[in-house]
Amino acid sequence: MKKTGRKPAGEEAFRKRMNAKGLKVTAQRLAVHGAMSKLIHASAESVYEMIHDSCRISPSSVYNILSDLADNGIYGRRFSANNKMYFDVFPDRHVHLYDIRNNEIIDVEAGDLADQVEAGLKRRRFRGYKIESIDIQIVCHQTRKKLI
Repeated sequence: MKKTGRKPAGEEAFRKRMNAKGLKVTAQRLAVHGAMSKLIHASAESVYEMIHDSCRISPSSVYNILSDLADNGIYGRRFSANNKMYFDVFPDRHVHLYDIRNNEIIDVEAGDLADQVEAGLKRRRFRGYKIESIDIQIVCHQTRKKLI
């Protein structure tokens, strides 16, 4: 596995996604997206800390904007092992490493690992449950300098 080199949507592409979902493009939403484009995976608190000096916004507004973007499929949600919600600028299914010591989420290229897991689970039944999605998050800690 290696770290992905994907780039988040630029402002114009972000505006198009917002319009396609019927969401109003506002200065606050653009500021949140600007921060998320740098952070990739972030809590609402982290985004707020990055933008509150340059944008008139409350912590709850940042959370609501991120939640709206996730609810509309523009961003994804990640749940960490420390029970904190992070938002992901890439909403598609992909594999993550979660560094439990640094509370860092890293996108990794894992080929078709998620597809293989999904195919394997389709053959299984979980009485009383229906699988809605598959989220692969590999919980780890750094053992030496970063190789990814």
